[in-house]
Amino acid sequence: MKKTQFTKLLSAIVCIVLIAAMALCMTACNDNTTTSDPVSSGVTESPKAEVTKVGEGATVFNFTVVDVDGKETKFEVSTDKTIVGEALLDAELIAGDDSEYGLYVKTVNGITLDYDKDGKYWAFYVDGAYASAGVDATEIEPGATYSFKAE
Repeated sequence: MKKTQFTKLLSAIVCIVLIAAMALCMTACNDNTTTSDPVSSGVTESPKAEVTKVGEGATVFNFTVVDVDGKETKFEVSTDKTIVGEALLDAELIAGDDSEYGLYVKTVNGITLDYDKDGKYWAFYVDGAYASAGVDATEIEPGATYSFKAE
């Protein structure tokens, strides 16, 4: 009987300690995110990424490059082309080799990746999702964001 009471008491103490620890964590997390004045709190805001405008034409779309270090470079591409790959080739933002499967992009924004040499490649994304077609087969859609990410 004493063992059962001791187990219940121990369980109650452990629950109280866990609840107190959760409350402390939540209070600490909320204290770090509620500062409204970054200057007075010593927190500095990261600068917004600059967007480089390239090309000429009536159609405009956003293009982002994410390199092997995770650094993003943003472009606003203007073109009269209808295919993303043609516009990026024309703006000299991508380069690669033609193959039986289409354009194999090896260089993006001056950065060359070769899967055979370093195990990394450029992955093509449309609106944050892995593209279902190659860059040379993807039509430009108004409002869409295209990107190449080093993977």
